[in-house]
Amino acid sequence: MKNVSVIAQGLWADAQVGEFLAAGDNPRQTQADEARNTMVAAINGLFKELRSIRSAWRQAWPDKETYQASKRQWLQAFLEEGVCTQGQIDFGMAQVRKQPGDFIPSPGQFIEWCKPTPEMLGLPPLAAAHREACRNAHPGMAGQGKWSHDAVWHTAKECGFESLNKLDTILSLKLFERNYTITIRRLLAGLPLQAMPKALPARAEAKVTPEIGKGALAQLRATLGGARG
Repeated sequence: MKNVSVIAQGLWADAQVGEFLAAGDNPRQTQADEARNTMVAAINGLFKELRSIRSAWRQAWPDKETYQASKRQWLQAFLEEGVCTQGQIDFGMAQVRKQPGDFIPSPGQFIEWCKPTPEMLGLPPLAAAHREACRNAHPGMAGQGKWSHDAVWHTAKECGFESLNKLDTILSLKLFERNYTITIRRLLAGLPLQAMPKALPARAEAKVTPEIGKGALAQLRATLGGARG
């Protein structure tokens, strides 16, 4: 699903005035149309799934008018909280299936379920990732740092190595947490991350043996002898 910034203008206006049209009814012939239709389809599909999972859905949506109004509210909440990819919605639905209960969750609760932890994506936890970034950002580690994942490297670059070095631990962690969250959103959206730098080649060291030393000395003597002659 495309990023929310692509659809914000047209879709946000619709949400503000309470409009919720079927996919394809928007008269705007712009790139936003396709993205808008994708989001509309995602909301419609989400509500259909929620109805099949939560048997007491009629408590929240007793009639069509309430049902459509709720879709508009969920759409607005998604836009405000940056839930803009199918991957995020899929994580939310996975949590709905795990949680006991028959009632429809609130938009706020569902949005919290759309936010996977780093561990769910195979990334190091926040604290560990922050320690790694601070350690590798030190000038003394230039070209020698070992990065566990592109996501940690990307986040450190977004924070700025200088900031990670100069800020105190509390401020540094807050900065890193914010950018780590954004990095995770990029992963869910399928957007590229800055690739980790390639490791520096190992320093080549010539192997010195007595034979090599004797050969070099003999060559030097021959050269000197030729010069004297």
